[in-house]
Amino acid sequence: MNLLKITVYALAGLAAIALTLAVGWWRVDGPEAPERTGLRPVDLSAMDFRLSDHEGEEVGPEILIGRPTMVFFGFTYCPDVCPTTLSDISGWLDDLGEEVEGMNVVFITVDPERDTVEAMAEYVSYFHPAIRGWTGPEEEVARAAQGFRARYERVSTDGGDYTMNHTASVFLFDDDGQFTTMIDYHEQREFAVPKIRRALNKETEGAT
Repeated sequence: MNLLKITVYALAGLAAIALTLAVGWWRVDGPEAPERTGLRPVDLSAMDFRLSDHEGEEVGPEILIGRPTMVFFGFTYCPDVCPTTLSDISGWLDDLGEEVEGMNVVFITVDPERDTVEAMAEYVSYFHPAIRGWTGPEEEVARAAQGFRARYERVSTDGGDYTMNHTASVFLFDDDGQFTTMIDYHEQREFAVPKIRRALNKETEGAT
């Protein structure tokens, strides 16, 4: 086999690996992730889980009812998707100004093994002060994700470590606790902020 053929096969192999990884991200950690189950998140009033916020207070879905709610799943060791999304959320909240005072904004970890209350407190301190970090036992995180129809999975990495693939969209609920819409990963601010305002105004838009 000559050098040209070896090069062609090598490039083809790399392209196949890249395509596989891209499809995996798209389905688990990208814009397609929330639609994979074909199900909308259930109403907050139908969810049942117990977690702790980043100040150590017990929390659950019932405390979110009565105010519009924005929820994002992620983890503090996340290299790019989570800090990018939380930075985006912080920008959206800055645009909303005083309207933020009427909202719940929650970041729920999918990696409770590493994301202790203390770790969550430090992490959310880097973003908008309205963002609350929630963590708790693995089984309770799983119950929360099930209600929101969020997906996540642990993925082993080199050296015996691991990372987490997860749904990258932001969930929006109105003040009655009913799901209104999602904001996709990297959605432009000019589209994201009006969606939040519609949730604030209880104008149900439906999943997009």
